[in-house]
Amino acid sequence: MKYAVVAGFIMALVLTCVPDLDLSASRAFYAGDGHFVGKGSVGLVAREVARLAPLLLFGGLALLHAGRRLGWIAARYAPDGRSLAFLALSLALGPGLLVDGVLKEHVHRPRPVQIREFGGRLDFQPFYRLAGACPRNCSFPSGEAAAGFWLAAPASLAPLSLRPVLTAAALIFGVATGLLRMSFGAHFLSDVLCGGLITLSVVAALRRLFRLAPKPKRASQAGLASPPASEGSIAPIP
Repeated sequence: MKYAVVAGFIMALVLTCVPDLDLSASRAFYAGDGHFVGKGSVGLVAREVARLAPLLLFGGLALLHAGRRLGWIAARYAPDGRSLAFLALSLALGPGLLVDGVLKEHVHRPRPVQIREFGGRLDFQPFYRLAGACPRNCSFPSGEAAAGFWLAAPASLAPLSLRPVLTAAALIFGVATGLLRMSFGAHFLSDVLCGGLITLSVVAALRRLFRLAPKPKRASQAGLASPPASEGSIAPIP
């Protein structure tokens, strides 16, 4: 995940230096006469699936946790309380508070479909400018892309053997969600990129914060074998 964050920051720096790349990326989805290629029945269904997937996944994991607490599901098949708190907080802080609650309310960047280059009436604004003519629910950053990239959070809790594959799948899902929003003329490339960066940074920071239990000493260092964990203990996030 850290490599994705570093790559994202490099791309954001490039877009800062060459903001016209945002226009070039959006032109790839522009069909002319103010229309973008994503607007259609298939695109609308795909958007709903992408929009609901993070919420449905979190809801399913919460149900598994409840089943674990009630003794209906084995502990190894469900998140513990600390893991579920990590998932809830990362979803609420990243896509929720920082993206939708703060930035989208204060950065008045017009969406691609609203600017003159694509049949609208407003002027293009680079993502690093807070001012703009869009009054509300504006372009920067992409909330749905931010939520899509959040799938990296549950992927990071998977067993070590599955974690690389699931993390890669989560990143691909986030990219696909962002490209879908670009195909609607709803977001620029930098909106998607920054939404993903915010979410992945929050996930990485909270993973460190939730490592509350110290690692047990090795038997060779302690001089004796470590005692087994009690049945009711909560394991730290791996």
